[in-house]
Amino acid sequence: MKNPVITASGTFGYGEQYASVVDLNRLGAIVVKGLSLKPSKGNRPPRIVETPCGMLNAIGLENIGIEAFIAEKLPFLKTFDTPIIANIYGSDVSEYAKVAARIEKVDRISGVEVNISCPNIKAGGIAFGADPELAYTVVKAVRERTEKPLMVKLSPNVTDIADIAKSVETAGADAVSLINTITGMAVDIETRRPKLANITGGLSGPAIKPVALRMVWQAVRAVRVPVVGIGGIMTAEDALEFLITGATAVQVGTANFVNPRATVDIIEGIQRFMIERNVGGITELIGTLKV
Repeated sequence: MKNPVITASGTFGYGEQYASVVDLNRLGAIVVKGLSLKPSKGNRPPRIVETPCGMLNAIGLENIGIEAFIAEKLPFLKTFDTPIIANIYGSDVSEYAKVAARIEKVDRISGVEVNISCPNIKAGGIAFGADPELAYTVVKAVRERTEKPLMVKLSPNVTDIADIAKSVETAGADAVSLINTITGMAVDIETRRPKLANITGGLSGPAIKPVALRMVWQAVRAVRVPVVGIGGIMTAEDALEFLITGATAVQVGTANFVNPRATVDIIEGIQRFMIERNVGGITELIGTLKV
């Protein structure tokens, strides 16, 4: 990657939606909207609610499916020299494996990010990422179907993030990214109904940054593979906190909705910080937290 700034899945579409305001060639990498074996309509609206210092979403992983992505969206992304990472999910282990196997045949996709926050329909609806054994099983199945770099996106809705991180590392993950959204809800006091049709949704934005930073710190100490920090990164200063804590790179998500040029602004802000302090390279910052 040219720099450590990546777009977070679900917040940057398939790239083309932002191309008129962001030079995609300047990004470290693009993680596209989550892809499943078949198209998905997601949840019924309302699906997004603004909250203090953040937002709740219950999109339900709406997407066009892996085949449509390869045929309709990837050709546009191929015109840029930025690494493309496919975020994938499934309702059971076999679906994850099938999507991974399909991606393995596509040269221009540089890597795979596995979303393990999804419910396992064959295990009573428990999220793959909530249990170390389930997390290991799904990541191992994906690892067996692809040789591409494999990053696993961890859920914060767990008792011990370090256990999950170590489990997916053992299963073959080349990197971990965290955190995914925190489960939350909002209520309309006039109607006395949930503001989301799904009742609960995923909280993202600045409100979750302290939690994300703490979990990244725990993951960095637990695993040997690179850790990618996600959660409430709105500015270069936010990104630098994650890098200093030990993240090798960061993903920018909700900030894209507030400022479509957030990724580029963060890249430029990191560059200014390094120039002003005579920092020769990003590796001189990563993991320099003093405790």
